[in-house]
Amino acid sequence: MNVELQIKTLTEQLNQYAKEYYTLDNPSVEDAEYDRLYRELAKLESENPNLIRADSPTHRTGDVVLSGFEKYTHEYQLYSLQDAFSREEVEAFDARVRKEIAAPEYICELKIDGLSLSLVYVNGVLQTAATRGDGSIGENITEQVKRIKDVPLVLSEPIDIVVRGEAYLPRKNFQKLNAAREEEGLPSFANPRNAAAGTLRQLDTKVVAKRGLATFLYQEASPATNATQAEVLTYFEKLGLVVNDQRVFATNMTEIWDFIQKVATMRDDLAYDIDGVVIKVNDLSQQDELGFTVKFPKWAIAYKFPAELAETEILSVDWTVGRTGVVTPTANMTPVLLAQTTVARATLHNVDYIQEKDIRLGDKVIIYKAGDIIPAVQRVLFEKRSASSEALEIPSECPECASELVHFEDEVALRCVNPLCPAQIREGLIHFASRGAMNITGLGVSVVSQLFEKKIITDIADLYKLTVADLLQLDKVQEKSAEKLYFSIQTSKENSVEKLIFGLSIRHVGSKAAMILAEYFGDLDRLARASEAEIAAIASMGDVIAKSIVSYFKQAGTQQLLTELKIAGLNFTYLGYVAQSDALLSGKTVVLTGKLTSLTRSEAKEKLERLGANVAGSVSKKTAIVVAGVDAGSKLEKAQELGIEIWSEEDLINL
Repeated sequence: MNVELQIKTLTEQLNQYAKEYYTLDNPSVEDAEYDRLYRELAKLESENPNLIRADSPTHRTGDVVLSGFEKYTHEYQLYSLQDAFSREEVEAFDARVRKEIAAPEYICELKIDGLSLSLVYVNGVLQTAATRGDGSIGENITEQVKRIKDVPLVLSEPIDIVVRGEAYLPRKNFQKLNAAREEEGLPSFANPRNAAAGTLRQLDTKVVAKRGLATFLYQEASPATNATQAEVLTYFEKLGLVVNDQRVFATNMTEIWDFIQKVATMRDDLAYDIDGVVIKVNDLSQQDELGFTVKFPKWAIAYKFPAELAETEILSVDWTVGRTGVVTPTANMTPVLLAQTTVARATLHNVDYIQEKDIRLGDKVIIYKAGDIIPAVQRVLFEKRSASSEALEIPSECPECASELVHFEDEVALRCVNPLCPAQIREGLIHFASRGAMNITGLGVSVVSQLFEKKIITDIADLYKLTVADLLQLDKVQEKSAEKLYFSIQTSKENSVEKLIFGLSIRHVGSKAAMILAEYFGDLDRLARASEAEIAAIASMGDVIAKSIVSYFKQAGTQQLLTELKIAGLNFTYLGYVAQSDALLSGKTVVLTGKLTSLTRSEAKEKLERLGANVAGSVSKKTAIVVAGVDAGSKLEKAQELGIEIWSEEDLINL
């Protein structure tokens, strides 16, 4: 047997043994035999490095030590899921779906409590693995993921595909890891999810290889090659990817809720942690019809299991001012163990929340982690309340600037409306410099606070007037770090404008909305001149966001700020923008419905957008054209009722 064939045979044999051990939990050979074959392969590869295969198991144990993490821009947006915490919220989701889809079929899957991953395969070979990040930009963790034994380095078919899933640490591996850390005198991980996240943040890949992470893959992020979510999962298994086998179909709320209750009873017996059940519309063309909000897909929801509860005592309440002027109360409590972590603070959300639950100092309360993340007060134990207790004093003045606080009728928040409030400006500057916004490396909370307290800066525009000498006035800032920070500030001027839009802290405008606005208008000046009607007509925007944007840009202070930023040299344009003012469908809202035969849904959407159209997910009076494919349903009927122009797929292709 020639060397190349030997290496091929050993590689395939070892990969099969690894699959039996790590994925099927049914090994066919002893560890000693695997180790013998592994050493034989490693020897052949060292003698013939030009013959090493892309799927060689030796890639999984190499001790690569990285210098840091590189940013990775996702080709396909990774959305998060909207959470539901009760049957009523799941029923409301079902009702929303049924307004668009007559008789939806759902697929219900386990919600794995791990770390989101995106895997990019080119010609069947793993090219890139990345964290979700903010959905648009994550971190490249390819070398780390190659050390996860159940992730195929080469798929069974030579295809280009982007898949999404979850990396997790099995419970037995978590226990082994913490036992080993305790022996070494190191702190234990709080839970498997933290351990998984910490492992994938390791720059030394030997550490990743030792800890025994695993994966479940559940979604094709690239344009689908199958008709349903169920077919996608079956196809993943054929490709060699690991999918979770706990899933059911459902056509009504009773079937959905039965599965949720069944999963709740088996939750503690699973080999991995879960925190809920994900309910998705099974038909992918119907998913396309339903579309997305700014943050979430409209075709899926995540039911989260009730959180663990703990009893504690309210000791005091802090009132803090955020970047939008909202004054938020936070309770300081007797420290208590909750969901495997010690907590001593909990959000009280707002004044209405405090008054509704009648929360007072000295109260014994039951707390929980909202979404298993943020501690919050569930209820007061009134039977343990002191007879002398009094209602919490609600501040009438801003704790930072002493301005009168306002409680608007349409809001639950208490708000400081002073635009010169130091806390708002400080928090706004911190947000402006953050990774999701202008990404000014080194300009964190401590540095911003010092710049503000020393009166070196008073607003965003002042950041771009800073000199190295100014930065050297700060505590613990040396010349080299001052120069790096100065360079980072100057470099941020070149960011695409969606970063600036998000950084401006416009109410209701998050990172996704900022991207949509940048793509649509292409220029900050155009956005600043836009009317409410023009903004509201954009998919996912609506009247509330439109009103907030127009109100923001009307302010004299905003206009002055934009002038100063322009003078400072900040980029005001979307770097991916192609002018479409003369495009055939410029400004027209188009809806796709039914099954397309010559184009995929994403190809059709891209072509329409290149023609200047705004592609929406539902038909309304604002819709100009409906492109109807095969078996078009309620959207086509509604378009006909409203007298909207109907196109065939052929019409679109001809255009």
